[in-house]
Amino acid sequence: MAETSSVQQLSRPKVSYRKPARPHYLERDDYVKPVSEIDLAAVDFIDVEQWRQDKMWDRFERLRKEDPVHYTPDSLVGPYWSITRYEDVKAVDVDNKRFSSDAGYGGITLGKPLDEFTGESFIAADEPDHWAQRKPMQAAVAPSLLRHEFEPLIRKRTGAVLDSLPDGKPFDWVEAVSTELTAMMLATLLNYPQSHRRELTRWSDVTTNPFDPDICPGGREQWLRELNECLGTFSKIYAERQAAPPASDLMSLLAHGPATQNLTAQELLGNVLLLIIGGNDTTRNTMSGGLYALNKFPDEYAKLKADPGLIPNMVSEMIRWQTPLAYMRRTALEDVSMHGKTIKKGDQVAMWYISANRDENFWEQDPNALIIDRKQASRHISFGFGVHRCYGNRVAELQLRILWEEILKRFEHIEVIDEPSRTSSAFVHGYTWLPVICHRKA
Repeated sequence: MAETSSVQQLSRPKVSYRKPARPHYLERDDYVKPVSEIDLAAVDFIDVEQWRQDKMWDRFERLRKEDPVHYTPDSLVGPYWSITRYEDVKAVDVDNKRFSSDAGYGGITLGKPLDEFTGESFIAADEPDHWAQRKPMQAAVAPSLLRHEFEPLIRKRTGAVLDSLPDGKPFDWVEAVSTELTAMMLATLLNYPQSHRRELTRWSDVTTNPFDPDICPGGREQWLRELNECLGTFSKIYAERQAAPPASDLMSLLAHGPATQNLTAQELLGNVLLLIIGGNDTTRNTMSGGLYALNKFPDEYAKLKADPGLIPNMVSEMIRWQTPLAYMRRTALEDVSMHGKTIKKGDQVAMWYISANRDENFWEQDPNALIIDRKQASRHISFGFGVHRCYGNRVAELQLRILWEEILKRFEHIEVIDEPSRTSSAFVHGYTWLPVICHRKA
C-alpha cells in the first residue's frame, strides 16, 4: 500500500500560512526515544509528548509482539496494565463480571479522579445502573430520527460549510470544518443554543486536557472554574427540561428518564460531559484524520474518486485508522490471569483500542494503512464492545458519510499541505490544526 513519507506533495501555487505556536516545554523531536532504545518496563503511554509527536506506534507494536499484557509500575496515574491485542481488548471489554467501569473504582480513565470531580455518569457505571441510565438516551438517536430529521439537516449544514470554504487558499480544516460541523450537531442533540455551540467544544477540550498548557494554561484552577461554568449552565437547562413536556433531545431525555431525573450535581456534570465528549471527539477527529489519511495514501484517494460507492465502508475504515478515543479503563474486580500474567484485584487496566485497531494478528491487510475497501473495516473496535458500546456510533457514521458525499460533489481534491498538530492526550487521539487547500470542480 503506497504511503507518502508525510502528506502528499502536489504541485500547487506558492502560499503562506502561519503554523500555530507550540509553547510546550518539551519541543525537541528527540525527547521520545524509539522503543528499541528503552527498557520494556519503561513504556508508559501516559507521557503525552509521544502522542503529540505521533511516536507511540512502535511501543504498541512491540508490546503486541513481546508483552501483550504489559505492566507499567511507575506512572503519573499510578501502576496500570496495558491490553494491546484485538482479541484481548474485546475479551476484557465484554467481561463485566471481572472488570468494572464504575466511578467508585476509578471510572473509565487511568488515574485517580481529581477530588472536585468524580466522573459519575452512565458510562462509568456497571449493570444494572448502566443500562437503566443509558436506555432512555437511545431515543435521541433512533433510526427513524436519523433518517427523517437528522440526515437532511446534516446534509444542508455540511453543504453550507463546504460552500463557504476558500478555493486555492490555505486554511485550518479542524477549525473551519471538523469543529464547526460537530459543534452544530452536538448543539442539536442537546437542544443547546446554536449561537453558543462553541462552548460545548471548549468544555470538551478542557475536560479531556486539564493539564495541557495550550488548552488549559491555568491548570487545575482554570479547569475547575470552567467545569463549574458548564455545571451552572446545564443545571439550569436540566431544571427547565424537567418542568417542560418530554422531548427527544438528550437533555430532555436525561431530565425525564426514570433513573436520571433526580441526578446530583456530580452525576449531572458527569453525564453532560460524557454526552459532550462522546458527541464531539469521535466525529471531529475522524473528520480531520480521514482527510489526513487520504493524503498519506493517495492511491486510496484516487480509488475513492473513481468509486464514491465506497464511502460507507471507507467511513468505517477511517474510524478504525484514526481511533479517536485511544483507550478505556477498567478495574479488576478479582485476580485475572492473561498470557501468563496475573492482574490483581483492584488493578487499573487500559484497553488500548488504538492498538487493537492496528493488531497484525487480527487484520488481514496492512493494519497501518488506510484501505478504504478493507473487508474487515466494520469490525474496528473504536466504539467498544458489549454493553458499553457507544450508542451514538450511527450519528458519527452518518455525519462522516454525508461529509464525504458532499465533498466529492464539490471538490476535485482537498490537499493537506503540512503535518498536523496533534492533541497532547493519551485519551483523545486527535488534531488541533490541519492546514489544507481546496481545489473546486470547475
